[in-house]
Amino acid sequence: MAEAKPANPSSPSAMVFSVVRGTDAATGTVLRATVLSCAYTAEGTHPAPRAACDALNATGGEFDRLLAAPLPDRPCPRQYDPVTVTADGVWRGRHLTWSHTFPNACEMSATLNGNALYAF
Repeated sequence: MAEAKPANPSSPSAMVFSVVRGTDAATGTVLRATVLSCAYTAEGTHPAPRAACDALNATGGEFDRLLAAPLPDRPCPRQYDPVTVTADGVWRGRHLTWSHTFPNACEMSATLNGNALYAF
C-alpha cells in the first residue's frame, strides 16, 4: 500500500475556486469562479491573489478549516436556496478537491466570514 506524499511547502499551488447555485457542483449553475496560482508570486484571475494565497496556505490543505469561525451574530433567513463552494487543483504538489454546501448565500457569507479565498 502506497503512502500519501506529504505536501511540499516549496511546490507551487494552482487552484480553481467556484461558487455554484445548487447542491451539486457538477450540475448546478456556476455563479462565479476564479483561478489562483501560488508559486513564487501570487497570480491568477482572483482579485486579491496575495491575500488568497495566504488564506490558502493557512488552511494547511484542510479546507474544512474555513468553516471553523462563522459569525455568530449575523442573522440569516431560513430560506433554502443552496449554494456550494468548491476548490479543485494542486496545493503544494498534492491534488485536492473540496466542496461544501450551505443552505443559502447568507449562511455562506457568515460562515466563510470574509475569507480571502472566496472573496471574488
